[in-house]
Amino acid sequence: MHDERIGAPVAAAPAGSDGRLTWTIPEVAKLLGISADTAYEAARRGQLPVRLIGRRMLVPRVALLRLLEDAHPPEAS
Repeated sequence: MHDERIGAPVAAAPAGSDGRLTWTIPEVAKLLGISADTAYEAARRGQLPVRLIGRRMLVPRVALLRLLEDAHPPEAS
């Protein structure tokens, strides 16, 4: 892939970095490596940040990335 403005190669974008502001629940599930059913349940429980727009449940990109950054790994026992 090339950037035609400068003629230089463009690095492949990481998964999920398509520039959109929101993702659907199935898209987020795929990004997280979980089932869509698990993602919908997490959204219903408030564990996944969602915004309702009409009847659509969307996950804001910034909120999901913030959630993942703030997640702490479980302590080893």
